Amino acid sequence: MRQIPSDAPPVHPLMRVPVPWVFVMAYLAGAGLQVLLPVRAASPAAMLLFRMGGIVLIAIGTVLAAWCLLIFREQSTTTVPFGASSSLVTWGPYRLSRNPMYVSLTLVYLGEASLLLQFWPLVTLVPMIGYLHWIVIPYEESRLLEAFGTPYDEYRARVGRWIGR
Repeated sequence: MRQIPSDAPPVHPLMRVPVPWVFVMAYLAGAGLQVLLPVRAASPAAMLLFRMGGIVLIAIGTVLAAWCLLIFREQSTTTVPFGASSSLVTWGPYRLSRNPMYVSLTLVYLGEASLLLQFWPLVTLVPMIGYLHWIVIPYEESRLLEAFGTPYDEYRARVGRWIGR
């Protein structure tokens, strides 16, 4: 379990779970529902299309995640919500989204569901995205605003939380 710095603002108890693991838990819950209440694709052609789309989504999500991690490593800044950010990253995929790492995890999640022809993980993705949108990201944004002030506020006005503006 991660240690939260004593000077950090109060956080939701679930924020002690790293976000990638939240994606895994949501997916596993959906996969469990898929076993209990199977939903099947209608035709072999649809199944092939979903599987091909899944491969594409996984590939795009993986490349995007790697790009984001390389930028953060290059800038010697943290990907951990409780860590102190040393640099405000606003280029690369961050020109189009303030949260491209979450976009990449979502793409991989959707790709996995498509590749495995699973419907229920799509349902469990919805509350997980809500958790990110209303709990995790606002916390991270408050920390970034505290650390970078006006430059972050200007960036936030220019670039959307998920994609575009």
